[in-house]
Amino acid sequence: MAAVQVLLLDGETLELSLDRKSKGEDLFEKVCDHLNLVERDYFGLIYEEKGDPRNWLELDKRLSKFFKAEPWKLSFEVKFYPPDPTQLQEDITRYQLCLQVRNDILSEKLACSFVTHAMLGSYLVQSELGDFNSDEYTDTSYLKDFRFSPNQTPELESKVMELHKTHKGQTPSEAELHYLENAKKLAMYGVDLHPAKDSEGVNITIGVCSTGLLVYNDKLRINRFAWPKILKIAYKRNYFYVKIRPGEYEQYEQTIGFKLPSHRAAKKLWRVSVEHHTFFRLTSPDATVKPGILPKLSSNFRYSRRTQFQTKQIPIDREQPSFERTLSSRKMPVTRSLDPLHQQNNEANKEPINKRHTMPHPPSRVPGLDSSPAKRDKVRHFETRIVPKSNYTDVEKGSNPILSSVLASRLGIALPDPAPEVDMAETIPEAQRLRSEVAPGERALEDQPSKKKIYAKEAWPGKKPLAPLLLVTSAPPTNFL
Repeated sequence: MAAVQVLLLDGETLELSLDRKSKGEDLFEKVCDHLNLVERDYFGLIYEEKGDPRNWLELDKRLSKFFKAEPWKLSFEVKFYPPDPTQLQEDITRYQLCLQVRNDILSEKLACSFVTHAMLGSYLVQSELGDFNSDEYTDTSYLKDFRFSPNQTPELESKVMELHKTHKGQTPSEAELHYLENAKKLAMYGVDLHPAKDSEGVNITIGVCSTGLLVYNDKLRINRFAWPKILKIAYKRNYFYVKIRPGEYEQYEQTIGFKLPSHRAAKKLWRVSVEHHTFFRLTSPDATVKPGILPKLSSNFRYSRRTQFQTKQIPIDREQPSFERTLSSRKMPVTRSLDPLHQQNNEANKEPINKRHTMPHPPSRVPGLDSSPAKRDKVRHFETRIVPKSNYTDVEKGSNPILSSVLASRLGIALPDPAPEVDMAETIPEAQRLRSEVAPGERALEDQPSKKKIYAKEAWPGKKPLAPLLLVTSAPPTNFL
């Protein structure tokens, strides 16, 4: 048996004992059962390894593959941020999402203005304390145990108190829903960031979210690649490539490349992109390819869990579960064990519940971004083809993409013939398409009229179509080929 510690979103540490042959799925199910979650596909487990503090646990593999020394330490977090929190069916799921958003704000991962901090803080207080009581709350001292911002000021507390008075009559679940409705409008809500560099060596950041891929330069979004505009994503060595569909007045596709800190970082970005595309854009995941007799030089990775569409279809035939909302600044974080004997010994020492609606402080350890190079791995090349499918969900409707003609040249490695600016202004209309055959080792997320193997068109006129790699630069690095 192996000792496992899981840090939950409310700061509680859950201790378990698992067989060393257990898979990540076994641990994940135990944690979700402990939290009484049904809509569990939005969540995941993060583990830390040398040089990279944030890695999503592969649930279909043995836990012993990722850990050497005990206890095995992980953290439970939101992996896929729902674009519309109102579509979540249960209050307990929204509560866990509130905890994640609050952690992101306090760790400065999610930037807010003064007004937004005050608005979100007022809904937080309403959820925890209920209606404003003028007799009891004479000044802002009743907010001393709350944290609304990384840099909290008396002016912010006064504004929170002023807005708290306007929320009279809201239940805790209603206040949390308003909290999420305001949080989802933040620019960095649900964006998974990965540091990279462009062709000129300028530091940029690539974000993966429910709508596509985002490119940031000095915290300013300079471009957005919506999923319907992306034909293929691939990585080779420490380069990550995105192949873009031609625009309305363009004839050829474009391939844009980004340099990651390491081969492992490039593969990590590729996996996260595949998972987000499958979860938010498909009605069901692609079938898993069975391993053959001969070894393969390509990735068999497939996102095999439920998609957002399937999660919404799950009927939940139970009453809204009751759960405790605890504020860790008033009640010290606890370590809870799922061992039956341990539970019996601690039952008598269980503290009474003084508050019926409180939200905990986030854990002190918040993982950072992957910015350190990892050990050199054996070089392989994997690619993903992405085009609109008939089973796509309408995530992109009503979106307003932002373009930057000034900074478009700094998006990545250009092709020999300068590629025109990517047109993201329109959404590709849906049409009936048949699923194409894809060779093993390719990650296919597209439908084509024929069943022939699809090779992308040449990147510039006058030459024959290239091999499936199609990743050409004007001045390839010495370690690229």
